[in-house]
Amino acid sequence: MVKKHPQTARRKQRADAQRNRARILEVAKDAFTRWGANTSLDDVTKQAGIGAGTLYRHFPTREALLEEVYRTEVERLAAAEQEFARDMPPIEALRAWMLLFVDYIEAKQIIAPALNTLVGGPSKLFDASGSLIKGAIHSLVARAVESGDIRSDLDPLDLLRALVGVSHVASSPDWAQSAKRLVTILILGSRPPA
Repeated sequence: MVKKHPQTARRKQRADAQRNRARILEVAKDAFTRWGANTSLDDVTKQAGIGAGTLYRHFPTREALLEEVYRTEVERLAAAEQEFARDMPPIEALRAWMLLFVDYIEAKQIIAPALNTLVGGPSKLFDASGSLIKGAIHSLVARAVESGDIRSDLDPLDLLRALVGVSHVASSPDWAQSAKRLVTILILGSRPPA
């Protein structure tokens, strides 16, 4: 019988723990988006294929899980900016990121009300996410301006404000489809004059 070195066993366990954590976040985001912030955590554990102890080891409270789902979505959005900028022409990177931003808004609309009920509110969490998002849109627009695809007088935050505005004004469940159509309109309207 071959004995495993204690560090090797710990590393494998950490990898399993990381996979469990990632799976919990994936399932929780889907559940919160579909059924709201009060979705059953028992359902999350069942769909993730884990036990309740595993969930609570990673996220001791519903609020901790909500915060991490939100933080993870913001980090994915920020990371996508770099990926799109590396792999796509500037205007297409901007378009792809704005479409992803619509998905982020949709998730945030479900999660934000629950985050707002936390003692002291989520202001630090929202402040940090705002900085990442603003940095991403500024970078993408700067590349598109440099390539000549976008007017140089465009305020990058105006693009985000328009998309967020549609999400707040629209009362229909298909507002996200309207916002995605708006991305095309915004990109066309931001082109330099001919």
